Order: sequence, then C-alpha cells, then structure tokens
Amino acid sequence: MRFGISPLCELGLSLRAIRDPSQYPLQLPWLRRTEEARSRLDHEGLLALVDDRLWTPDFLNPRPESPLTRIDDEFAALERISAEQFHGDLIRVHGDVPAVFAGPVGPAIRRMVRILREFWDTCFAPHWLRMRTILESDIVYRGRQIAQGGLFTMLNDLSGAVEFDGRVISVRLKNPASRTETTDGLGLTLVPTMFTRRASAPVNHGDPPLLMYPARGQGAMWETERVTNPAAIVAVLGEVRTSLLTALAAPASSTELGLRFGVTTSAVNQHLRVLRDAGLVTSTRYGHSVLYFRSELGASLLLG
Repeated sequence: MRFGISPLCELGLSLRAIRDPSQYPLQLPWLRRTEEARSRLDHEGLLALVDDRLWTPDFLNPRPESPLTRIDDEFAALERISAEQFHGDLIRVHGDVPAVFAGPVGPAIRRMVRILREFWDTCFAPHWLRMRTILESDIVYRGRQIAQGGLFTMLNDLSGAVEFDGRVISVRLKNPASRTETTDGLGLTLVPTMFTRRASAPVNHGDPPLLMYPARGQGAMWETERVTNPAAIVAVLGEVRTSLLTALAAPASSTELGLRFGVTTSAVNQHLRVLRDAGLVTSTRYGHSVLYFRSELGASLLLG
C-alpha cells in the first residue's frame, strides 16, 4: 500500500464542484475566487470531462507513483494516451464521445490538454502550494495512525464509505454495480483529495486499485484562522505562539500557517523554532516541506 498525490487527479475531480457546487460546500470559496478566471476558459471542453453523475474519465485519475508527482509530468503522460483509451474512458462516462472531442483523435487530445493546462494555470497554480500542504499533512497524519494503531485504524478512519475487516476493504460508491478488485501484485494506492465527499475510485474494472478519499483540514483552507486562546497560556507563550500551538492539532507547514494566520512565513518559522526548542511541537521533513505538529507536552499544556 502506498500514498500518493496527483495534481491532475485533483484538477479532474474539481470539475465535479464546477458541475454541482452544492455537493462541495467546503470548496465554495475556491469557486468564488476562481469564478472570473473560469469565465474565460473553454467551458464546453471542461464540462465534457464530467457527466451528470459527477463521473470523470479515468485518464484524469492517474495512479501517482509518489506524493511528489508534478503536474507537468502528468500532462506529458496525458498527451501520450492512446486513441483507444481516450475514446474508451469518455464512452464509459458519457455513453459516447462528446461532440467537442469527436473527430480526429490527435487534435482532440491536444485541445483537451490545452484546456486543462489553462484551467490549472488560472485556477490551481495560485492556490496549489496551500492545497498540496493540506494533502501532504493528511498523509503524515495517516502515517502516524498506522504507527500508533495499525492499518485497521487508519483505513477505517478514511471515510464513512470505507470499511476494512482485516482482509477486504469495502467502498460504497454511487455506482450501484458491485465489483471486486484484487491487490495481488499491484498493491493499493491511497490518494487524498479536496474534491470527494466520501470516497471515489476509477470507473474501469481491472485497473490497478486506486482509492481517493477526502483530505482532512479542508475547512481551514480558505479562511484566515481565528483562535480563542486561554488567557493563562497567552500570558506565558504570547498570543501568536498560543494560536500556532492550538492550530497544530493536525500537521502543517510554516507556509500554510502563515497563510492561515495572515503573517509572513519567516515570522511563523521564528515562533515555531521557539516552540520546538521548548518541546511543545515536533517536526518532520516531508518531501520539500517541513511539517510541524503538537507534541504530547504541547497537547497537555493546552488541555491544562
């Protein structure tokens, strides 16, 4: 079993929020912030990649090899998909090939990739650092769950739609058709995402097992955080450090914390160093980021 992050998967799944915003209330701030930029995009092409059931073609849900996948690499792979896969995945979602992608396959694929690149550049790139931090923080949290409680605890905490009995992982999807996928020799890839409410999986039967589940911490994504601090702890640590300690119930990077509290990353780093030196927070390197989280001592201090 492995964890991965796929920027292309996130991009494709976000089309569901555009198609039916009422299903994704946590992402309404993103929809509002990107509304003007989206008005300049090829809507016909974008919406041809999602249907009324909010299904997306599997070529938009690639199996990431690591948590460090780059969108440019995924776009390059998407440009090389075969005509059979391009048409087959669209037909499995829509029943036929949407008119916007009918005709010669080469130009259709190039148009799709161009549309998705423009979508990424205008609506995702400005926010991806913060999004990715939340996705990475979720993976770190799941790793701690495995270390402390084992796979059983971690898998049964992914979503209300996911159950693990020690042998089989059962996933309840909107698709009423029941199917069984084996992980023998293939493994299972778990992908946190901002754009699924319960759980999602590829449409195609027989593909390498992939499970997309809702990432933790989405509620704090778009709003500057306001924390009510206990006066006694503020008197000792100061308001900013107490706020940071309170926020670190879940792992976060200094960049994410700066965005959440509206202060510079360098200022956050200074405060985090003091908290770490005092033993109130710990840190771990994850890819190119350093993630901080509250230590047992820090948790005990807040609980009084």
